[in-house]
Amino acid sequence: MTDSGEFTEDAFLGGQLRLRQRKSGHRAGHDAMLLAAATPARSGDRVVDFGAGVGAAGLAVARRVAGIELALVEIDQGLADLARGNAAANAIAADVIVLDVTSTAAAFAAAGLSPDGVDVVLMNPPFNDPARHRASPDKTRELAHVATVATLESWIHAGRRILKSGGVLSLIWRADGLVELLAALDRGFGSLAILPVHSDAATPAIRVLICAIKGGKAPTRMHAALLLKDESGVPNKQVQEILAGKGVLPLAIP
Repeated sequence: MTDSGEFTEDAFLGGQLRLRQRKSGHRAGHDAMLLAAATPARSGDRVVDFGAGVGAAGLAVARRVAGIELALVEIDQGLADLARGNAAANAIAADVIVLDVTSTAAAFAAAGLSPDGVDVVLMNPPFNDPARHRASPDKTRELAHVATVATLESWIHAGRRILKSGGVLSLIWRADGLVELLAALDRGFGSLAILPVHSDAATPAIRVLICAIKGGKAPTRMHAALLLKDESGVPNKQVQEILAGKGVLPLAIP
């Protein structure tokens, strides 16, 4: 990590990806890299990252899978500018779109995201429950982390609208919100693959990673839990390899 005033430059994927981001406010971290490692994509796919921030998850997918057509959608102009700079600095082609994910279909189409035109959507929506989460005085951080009642449904609806039939939605969510997540996905998605993420073997899951297929009909699959630390408290070797860009999660394997 290097320091440049109010920004830092941070290495991800074992140095394969370097991202400039603000010191304060929302910062990309493990969630973004786990989401990228759980996202199935192939060369030639059109891939859209909702709520892209500085571009971490989408750019990580593009670093792993050459030849995708990447769009980074972000509501905050400052973060979008950082995402554009990060894409250029890493020599990754990406279309950065300043847009509210809850916008109308017409607004999406005007931004080049027409219905039924995308192969993969990945998202890390704001997921903290406002009833249990103290709002941050940093409005950018609050916008990135705190969900409204309709946040999840509106983001999934937007993803469903732009995905092709058979397209993939990949997302990360808090584990205690799994019921509401499954309810939102029940409208238009199937063939779910679910991966719970635990801090360690002794504690409940903190996150769930899910891949869902638009129009999918296959039974839901629940994968073995991913433990961030092993029984002795040591970082999990598999997780460390994934964070170093040396592997993917089973959800990314067709």
